[in-house]
Amino acid sequence: MSTLLVIAKAPVAGRVKTRLTPHFTPEQAAELARAALQDTLETVLEAPAERRVLVLDGRPGSWLPEGIDVLPQGAGGLDARLAAAFSHVEGPALLIGMDTPQVTPDLLAQGLDFSETDAWFGPADDGGFWALGLAEPDPALLLGVPMSVAHTGREQRRRLTASGRAVRDLPELCDVDTPADAAQVAAAISGTRFATLHSGLCAVTR
Repeated sequence: MSTLLVIAKAPVAGRVKTRLTPHFTPEQAAELARAALQDTLETVLEAPAERRVLVLDGRPGSWLPEGIDVLPQGAGGLDARLAAAFSHVEGPALLIGMDTPQVTPDLLAQGLDFSETDAWFGPADDGGFWALGLAEPDPALLLGVPMSVAHTGREQRRRLTASGRAVRDLPELCDVDTPADAAQVAAAISGTRFATLHSGLCAVTR
């Protein structure tokens, strides 16, 4: 059974997208996080996965659509929480975050196709990664990888190849972390919740 995992924080002011402040207020940053999460989950529902799971830090709200299971995140650092997410599945799995609302069903379908590879790696333009797909999930592949640093992606990909797995790359995407990131992503996905909200908030803050 193929599984699509989304690891995310509940969009609560002061707890999400804190790097968007002070350009946006904590409440506005949380609204943008909610829009990004909603756009992402909507795309996930269109992807060809047999199971869809939101691995959530916090409580689900009215933003959660039907058709997605919810599991709590594990404890510890991000490497441990990502590893724990993979421990919930059997069979092929693709894990993404909530920071790339520009992701498409076609990209997710590509990352779920293990017919010619053992792993998929989606690099982010900040040096991290936005997607990790494993034909045979192994949480140990993530434990101890330094997270949120410039070489996170390089180290994670090295782990995959060092394990003997064949690895293919997905396109590089921009994670929404900073106001500049938010503007870049919103410009690329006009008409989405995220882009529409971003445009409205920028009009207010001018």
